[in-house]
Amino acid sequence: MDPVFDNLDLFWSGFLQTLGFIAWAAVGSLILGTLIAACRVSPVAPARAFGAAYVTLVRNVPLTVVLFFFAFGIPELGINRSFYFFGICSLIVYTAAFVCEALRSGINSVSAGQAEAARAIGLTFTQSLGQVILPQAFRSTIPPLGSVLIAMVKNSAVVGAFGVSGDLFAVYRGLTGAGGLQAFPVLIGVAVGFLIITIPAGITLAVLERKLAIAR
Repeated sequence: MDPVFDNLDLFWSGFLQTLGFIAWAAVGSLILGTLIAACRVSPVAPARAFGAAYVTLVRNVPLTVVLFFFAFGIPELGINRSFYFFGICSLIVYTAAFVCEALRSGINSVSAGQAEAARAIGLTFTQSLGQVILPQAFRSTIPPLGSVLIAMVKNSAVVGAFGVSGDLFAVYRGLTGAGGLQAFPVLIGVAVGFLIITIPAGITLAVLERKLAIAR
């Protein structure tokens, strides 16, 4: 494990870069996924059609195709940004479809009587969704949402392979390519970096689920 211990500063820098990448992608996918879920349950037919089309299209396309689209398709439209930016966008677009479906199952689990009561007191669709239905839907979908976000963390390694500089996968490329170090110990160091992110995240979500279950 000397290649890892001799380059701990590089691994630490790559870990922080990966953590920042994941944080932006997680926030973005939760926001976009919530908006698409709202479209899926909207009383407006074109909004429902858009939400269904988005989920059907994105969920059935491999992540690598989405990455190729952002990395090589979008620049042809005259939009040029860094791979870091396009990597975050591609992960948000891809993960949002799964966040939407997890959240929609939570929305469907909320009693129809509560939506009817919200309408009876004069709340609009947006108000009843934001103030009554979505808060309950988020609480009931913490486990599936957690699984989606942990899967997104692992998918970020695929994004790193497309040339995002400074992340854990870039550290692997640098040490085994130009550095000429053995791949096996370096890969163990990269895997440990991802485990440090995913295991505490899973524990946090489990604790959060128990606390919210008690509050019900």
